[in-house]
Amino acid sequence: MITVHHLNNSRSQRIVWLMEELELDYILVKHQRDPQTFMAPPSLKAIHPLGKAPTIEDRGIAIAESGAIIEYIVNEYGKGQLVPEKNSLDHMRYLEWMHYVEGSATAPLMFQLLAKIASCDHEGLSAIINYLKSANLTFVEAQLADKEFIVGDTFTAADIQLTFLLEMIDATGEINAYPNANAYLLRMQQRSGYQKALEKGGPYSLKDFT
Repeated sequence: MITVHHLNNSRSQRIVWLMEELELDYILVKHQRDPQTFMAPPSLKAIHPLGKAPTIEDRGIAIAESGAIIEYIVNEYGKGQLVPEKNSLDHMRYLEWMHYVEGSATAPLMFQLLAKIASCDHEGLSAIINYLKSANLTFVEAQLADKEFIVGDTFTAADIQLTFLLEMIDATGEINAYPNANAYLLRMQQRSGYQKALEKGGPYSLKDFT
């Protein structure tokens, strides 16, 4: 049985949500951030050398990184759920979104967070961050025009990836500038699997990380 190591207010919420969508049995181990530094506790370092969440344990191996974890679980236990048919155009787009979200789209948000933590109020850096953020969110907004899901006509794991990104934008108060993304986020948060994940994972807010 998969053990999901869940850190409050983190990307591991994706994995709890995924397990609920797939209706898989799992062991949930909760870890709490340091209330002063917001860093992960040493207990996670004991599970994986990176000491981060999400991390899962399965078959005697610990795996980190939300994208890798999602792909592993879906491939090993999903029975064809939450993934478009292999070799289809939708599957190509699915792969793009699975990696785009944590690559290009999340990067400027992390730069923004690090600049805030370091009290770095540099005009040039802020301009670059805002440009990259706007470029990516404009792209996401356009892709969600007249679409219920980000890939094809059904819910996939790519929607789980994307929702966390949009929750980060929501935490900054900027989501209202992107009506398609805002409506999409609200739809995803209304899913029963998402709601069950909130119940299992506990209080969840990204306000402190934006």
